[in-house]
Amino acid sequence: MTAGLLLAAQQPAAAGPNLVKNPGFETPGSGDMPFCWAKSGWGDNDFTFTTTTDAHTGSAAMRVELTRRLDGDRKALITESAACAPHVVPERQYDLSLWYKSTTPDTALTLFRHDTTAGWQYWTDLRTLPKEGDWTRSEVRTPAIPPDTDRITWGVSVFGAGSVTTDDYAMEEVAPPPPDPECTATAEECAKGRWDVLPTRNPVRSVHSVVLHGGTPTRAGGSGGGKVLLIAGSGNDPAMFEAGTFTTALYDPVAGTYKDIPTPADMFCAGHVQLSDGRVLVMSGNKGYPSADGSIGYQGLKDSYIFDPETETYTRTNDMNGGHWYPSATILGNGDVISFGGLKEDSTGNVTAERFSAAENRWLPLHQVNQTWSFWGLYPSMILMQDGRLFYSGSHVFGNGTPGTGASIYDYDANTVTDVPGLRNKDQRDESASVLLPPAQDQRVLTIGGGNNETNPAANRITDIIDLKQPDPRYTAGPPLPQGLVDQGQGKRPQTGDEGKMYVSAVLLPDGRVLETGGGLHDRADPVYEASFFDPVTDTYEEGLAADPIPRTYHSSAFLLPDGRVMAVGDNPGNGTYNHNVSVYTPPYLLKGPRPRITSVADGEWRYGDTQRITVDRPIARAELIRPAAVTHSSDPNQRFVDLPMSVVDDRTIDLNVTSNPHLAPPGWYMLFGVDAAGIPSVAEWVHLGGPSAAARPAHEAPSAHVHDFAGDLGTSPKKNGGKRASAPVSPAIAGCDRHYGTAGVCVPLAFPAPVKATTRSRCDWLTAHGYGRLEVNGKGDPLRLDPDRDGRTCGKGDLRR
Repeated sequence: MTAGLLLAAQQPAAAGPNLVKNPGFETPGSGDMPFCWAKSGWGDNDFTFTTTTDAHTGSAAMRVELTRRLDGDRKALITESAACAPHVVPERQYDLSLWYKSTTPDTALTLFRHDTTAGWQYWTDLRTLPKEGDWTRSEVRTPAIPPDTDRITWGVSVFGAGSVTTDDYAMEEVAPPPPDPECTATAEECAKGRWDVLPTRNPVRSVHSVVLHGGTPTRAGGSGGGKVLLIAGSGNDPAMFEAGTFTTALYDPVAGTYKDIPTPADMFCAGHVQLSDGRVLVMSGNKGYPSADGSIGYQGLKDSYIFDPETETYTRTNDMNGGHWYPSATILGNGDVISFGGLKEDSTGNVTAERFSAAENRWLPLHQVNQTWSFWGLYPSMILMQDGRLFYSGSHVFGNGTPGTGASIYDYDANTVTDVPGLRNKDQRDESASVLLPPAQDQRVLTIGGGNNETNPAANRITDIIDLKQPDPRYTAGPPLPQGLVDQGQGKRPQTGDEGKMYVSAVLLPDGRVLETGGGLHDRADPVYEASFFDPVTDTYEEGLAADPIPRTYHSSAFLLPDGRVMAVGDNPGNGTYNHNVSVYTPPYLLKGPRPRITSVADGEWRYGDTQRITVDRPIARAELIRPAAVTHSSDPNQRFVDLPMSVVDDRTIDLNVTSNPHLAPPGWYMLFGVDAAGIPSVAEWVHLGGPSAAARPAHEAPSAHVHDFAGDLGTSPKKNGGKRASAPVSPAIAGCDRHYGTAGVCVPLAFPAPVKATTRSRCDWLTAHGYGRLEVNGKGDPLRLDPDRDGRTCGKGDLRR
């Protein structure tokens, strides 16, 4: 079992000594700090550290005060030494407590850990301490101690004007976890999970999948809810486009039924994001398919719509400033949405950023949005960082020759772009997947696989990992993607050499791992049947899971359901067909016996910095928020898993500590999971983050975000912004298709995969094996020599004789 599952059960702390030395500051040190305590902090602020006689018990306490603050924090920490820092055991948990009083809500309990290889490093913030005028006790449980960690140190960070006085620290080890539960299915299913193909098929050619929130957040319902919005628009079918037939289906995973939703425009290859109130913003889409002669490519719409889960209808917003076929869509910490890239109405690359204002409920005019005039490509993966900047991971769809290093950090306020090094094979990351690893507090991004739709090599096995907590972050090599079986038209065979996959789906699971599933070896072809778990605790893959029996390549998606299963839809290979089968994966954690159940949620409207109480029917080891999916083309930059440190009242009553930083958990609806010691999750309860709580504090007492100094010393200087321009040149063939053949919904590859020879017979054999049939030739050109007899159709007997 992986370390991510070996979490301590939610049990009382074990009887034993307090692991904190000099917990009440009574023993003086050699300098101006008590024995085993040290000053720490960063940033531009004025501060004092005082050993005061205003103590909870004894004659000493520690006061840290900020009198002026521009940025940063100050904190008194247990000294980072073997003599003072408490020894810990990997995979165990510890209860930390202290007594405090404060004049500011801007305080947080902060942990550092000692890695036996890398040394001391920031670990996480556990909770925000409410402002208290009298001595108050605060207690919280650590996450499982990471591997290779032998000591931790901790204390209270002050990051706002005011003071905090602390005393009587304590740290006790939690009792070890109970044995694993027994398997409730076959041994193979308990090890690998199980895929089930549903009897009802997806009625639309969906390209976009959005999991909608499940209802009123004021009580625990237990059903999981969460209907799935499946958007097709014309579904990559030019005939439907010409007929003006645009479709959306709403799937109910509880009833197993679909509902047709009237769709006002061609939302095929639009962008989408869940707004803070749970509505879905759908931006741009398809104004027109490529011309038959290939002189013009796809054209983007300016149109923008909002889907309301309550009324189950679309309504139109104001238009964007330009068309953005294949745009990014990232929600910010204030609820605004920022969008980049895609193709304009004339098929050129859109170089303008767009910003949707949550306060004004509209797209802002261009002059109110910061611009670098950069072309970010198509569906660029833009991930919100803990300080509000955006990390462009290097994952995108279509295109080649990505400028710079292929990854960068964009600071909207400063309007600067700074390259980040280390991404391997940057021009073979088309249809790769990037995901912010669990928990979001760790600020680590995994980028998986990919290929190149123009040169069409075999997709790669490369995975790269970046730790954005580092002063000068850079990608480092991750483990190679596991291999499975590939079907290239002659039946399945094992992958060999460096064969990997593109179109891969990456899904955050409630046990803290990432499911990667689906994908293909080449552009819109050659499905790969393989699935694995990536464990962010050990940075390793658990390979050999059950594989989805349905091919999942281009225009497929996989996403987490509120009941803890994973649903997969779609497959639109180059021959223009679409697979309407729907499959659902049951992970091994659901085959280990009864699930824990969240029996009540005291308040479903959560605010930043809150402590929220839940009750459970049996002990749990961790709790987290997972943002529901809004995914297309392997891309969901808003997917995130936010840890909720626990304060244990008893084994059935738990207080959850909510981050004060909206950049870590942007406002909106989240699935709340409780997970037991064996990694078995509850069914999710829906909570809404960002609204006023039932016991709302005055605004001046709400905590500020505790922003850390991550990625603060980038090794390269920001790139100079380009001058204002209308667009970027983009080839009409950017989609990787030779438009001399077939309809716009069919993609004959510009470059055939190796070892297809550059002959009519070899290319026609490949097209036949992949189900293309005979295609009409558009115009007089035949660059691939598929119609040597010039009868206007490819790969006939006369063509092959010649």
